[in-house]
Amino acid sequence: MDMNTRSVCAVLLCLALAGTSCGKKNKVAGQAETRQEQTATAAVMEVDDLLAGAEGLAGKAVEVEGVCTHICQHGARKIFLMGSDDTQTIRCEAGEDVGAFKQDCVNSIVRVRGTLMEQRIDEAYLQAWEERAKQQTPAAHSHAGAACEADRKANGEAPANSTGERIANFRKRIAQRQEQEGKAYLSFYYIDTASYTIVNE
Repeated sequence: MDMNTRSVCAVLLCLALAGTSCGKKNKVAGQAETRQEQTATAAVMEVDDLLAGAEGLAGKAVEVEGVCTHICQHGARKIFLMGSDDTQTIRCEAGEDVGAFKQDCVNSIVRVRGTLMEQRIDEAYLQAWEERAKQQTPAAHSHAGAACEADRKANGEAPANSTGERIANFRKRIAQRQEQEGKAYLSFYYIDTASYTIVNE
């Protein structure tokens, strides 16, 4: 093999190796992008998982997806997302940037991004509620005192025929929790919604 032939072979070998190397780099880059997409998808929680880990997630940014079962008729400021059944429901309240939810949310899968907030009901809360009831002062729709049926389901409330019965039921639940966990309050969670997407309309 003469010198020219050897030079040509060497150049062709280098080009082949370079092409293989680039192919590997592109493949690795593609795999990295796929992993990032999978991680982003994994970050979207199911309602059941969010509720199961709510205590540790309170005050943190969350992204959750579920079926919207109800929209609050008082300005469309709240929707409720359901998980595996109607006992697994999270309330989502519209933040300043959202303003109000679209009616199209109902019966659609909705993905919500925001901050998970904790609402505590304790004896002081119940006494204030009793006082409002005596004065017949309506509480805000987002509070337990004037909760709609969807709110009551989300809070796991037993059926009640009066405000007094509802308050008594809360007291029983608080007493049970204090006995079992040493906490004299009930925790209910909702999402302060920064943005949302209707996944299927």
